[in-house]
Amino acid sequence: MVALGGLAVGGVVFFLDRVQPQASERQGCVATLDDTSWRLSVTQADNAALIATMSLRREMPARAATIGLATALQESSLVNIDYGDRDSVGLFQQRTSQGWGTIEEIMDPVYSTTKFYEGLETVDGYLDLPVTVAAQAVQRSGFPDAYAQHESRSRAWAAALRGQTPAGITCTLPDAARVEAGNPTSVDAALATVEARVARDLGDGVASRGDGLSVVLDAAPLSGRDPVDAVAQALGSWSVATASATGVQTVSVGDARWDRTSRAWTTVDPAAAVPEGQVRLTLPAAG
Repeated sequence: MVALGGLAVGGVVFFLDRVQPQASERQGCVATLDDTSWRLSVTQADNAALIATMSLRREMPARAATIGLATALQESSLVNIDYGDRDSVGLFQQRTSQGWGTIEEIMDPVYSTTKFYEGLETVDGYLDLPVTVAAQAVQRSGFPDAYAQHESRSRAWAAALRGQTPAGITCTLPDAARVEAGNPTSVDAALATVEARVARDLGDGVASRGDGLSVVLDAAPLSGRDPVDAVAQALGSWSVATASATGVQTVSVGDARWDRTSRAWTTVDPAAAVPEGQVRLTLPAAG
């Protein structure tokens, strides 16, 4: 009977494995580094994109992004929560009583990420410190060794979001709302949504409108520390990681294109390649 029970359980497991969607079909995003894939939810990926690109804006090394991501993974699971231990809130669980700012300020992801990096920059030799030591120097956590467990995942996401791993992020997302290409009001609203998110995360002067339902990102304003081609790759990864919020259908960098429908990066004809230092985003058209 035990043997039969085991077979029955095995049959149920087999059935569920066949009828349930595989992990790759679930909504979420994946960063791949050294043949290992690290998944984040759509919300986590969106916040990871901000944290990594804020380090780019501040002209900090990619190592800073790894430390920032590991810290937020430990403190809030990369979710901008409005609760925590005592008066801790936000991505980094910063406390109002410890001088981090007001609750309203800390709940602003741009503000809280900026404050974290400002603290990190005051840590002598943080680039040479273990991730958990550098994070603890800023956070002063009651669990100083906890950040280490997130280092591998954070390094993979930082490598993609800082352009070290080209086409390093893919996302599985639901279909985006389609834009009425013949309706100027609809087009303007859709493009403005993308532009507003670019301005929030990447700053002014990065986005401009292209033809039709497209927005072009210029890597040059952010290439103070990194080569312009690496910054373009970073912006491409950022664009995929934030596609759920912006409604973007395709992301093109050089001759590589990510498509929301295929959920993958493919190589396009050289004639359709995007000029060096640029990233082209397109929105889905109705009809």
